[in-house]
Amino acid sequence: MAHVLKAVAAGVAGLFLRLQSSVPTLRAFFTSQPLHQVADPVWNLGRLNHVAIAVPDLEKAATFYKNVLGAQVSEAVPLPEHGVSVVFVNLGNTKIELLHPLGIDSPIAGFLQKNKTGGMHHICIEVDNINAAGMDLKKKNIRSLSEEAKIGAHGKPVIFLHPKDCGGVLVELEQA
Repeated sequence: MAHVLKAVAAGVAGLFLRLQSSVPTLRAFFTSQPLHQVADPVWNLGRLNHVAIAVPDLEKAATFYKNVLGAQVSEAVPLPEHGVSVVFVNLGNTKIELLHPLGIDSPIAGFLQKNKTGGMHHICIEVDNINAAGMDLKKKNIRSLSEEAKIGAHGKPVIFLHPKDCGGVLVELEQA
């Protein structure tokens, strides 16, 4: 029995040493990469503004984040021009945007028909020049869901990039 315990201890110690030695490599990778640069220096990516989640019951979802998780939660805001009602959950360093369909033509209604319990709808990343970003991405054959920027939920210009061009993720770019 003692030899089994020694073998297990040696295995754990070896694993710990391998993990410990890989940390500097990972740290070097993440700290050496240019974080806010793209190929075209006319525009730059900024921070993650929010993760949007489509929900079938906006009040229930808002209550969960407020009463169960203790987050700061906004009142519901109808955005008829986008076909949604939104609630923002403040997380300090970013937000969650809860989306609920507003009207039968809502893009969120279609999403919820395919995903009955809801789910992640899109991510939003800030950019320092929305128009330059849109033009540059078009040159790179990244499709936008609209010809030009529209005013988003924060009152700032936004564009949505086609998920088929973005690794399966709907990406919203918002003017910082």
